[in-house]
Amino acid sequence: MSKNTKRKFEVEENETIDQCIERMRSEGYTPVRRMEEPIFQEVDRNGTVDIEPCGRKIIFEGKLE
Repeated sequence: MSKNTKRKFEVEENETIDQCIERMRSEGYTPVRRMEEPIFQEVDRNGTVDIEPCGRKIIFEGKLE
């Protein structure tokens, strides 16, 4: 029987990266990978719709200690 030893943690709004890592450690996980995903929004300019980046989502993958 295999045990799930990996979990993803997203840096929440109004949370620093250090706070997220501390939350991971308090749950028994060690960060092993950092991923960033862009967040896009549609902007209407003079009748055309442009897609622009408006932020990013930071996700850590943690391994159970």
